[in-house]
Amino acid sequence: MRGAMSRTPRTRERLSQKLRTRQALLDAARDLVAAGQTPTVADTADAAAVSRATAYRYFPSQESLLVEVPLQVGAPTVESLFAGKSAPTDAEDRAVLVHNALYDHIRQHENEFRLFLRNSLLRSLDPDRGEEPRRRAGRLELLDAALEPLEGELDAVQLQRLKDTLAILIGTEATIVLRDVLHLDHNEARAAGEEAVRQVIRAARHEAAGHPAG
Repeated sequence: MRGAMSRTPRTRERLSQKLRTRQALLDAARDLVAAGQTPTVADTADAAAVSRATAYRYFPSQESLLVEVPLQVGAPTVESLFAGKSAPTDAEDRAVLVHNALYDHIRQHENEFRLFLRNSLLRSLDPDRGEEPRRRAGRLELLDAALEPLEGELDAVQLQRLKDTLAILIGTEATIVLRDVLHLDHNEARAAGEEAVRQVIRAARHEAAGHPAG
């Protein structure tokens, strides 16, 4: 057990480094596109000062790179959602803000997000893909910030369980379920997702207050 625990910081640092490398490549590609270019993976690697071999591990084709670049533009961030004086202070309202902001961003770039998921699924089926470099988990960063007001209300285990549950209800995959499985239009889907977020948070707070579920 001690050995596993001692490896945790190193594991987290490796993950953080992978996320930073991936984001550096996306930032470089975005800058090249803004300059009027259609960058290849090699062009992007050179601009990001990352080896081309490493870049191809993250983005095996030009399409897999370029389909993700527009998704970075205008994506909600912790600063854009919570830095202003008008940001909500209640955790439920803050989590709903995350859901709605991500839903609106996905709706605006729906085709690109679907292509991104397709490329990810195809990549996962490649027997020669090796270790899959992780992509930035933007929704987790947003949820960490959204649920900060609950840190004194829920214990660490309860709070992590809530974050994990909300991560399932928010984002591209949840949007696909709402649209393709439940056949809801965008307004209905957004409202249904928001209601699910509210119910989960209320249930977590109810349980934390000493009222068992059920």
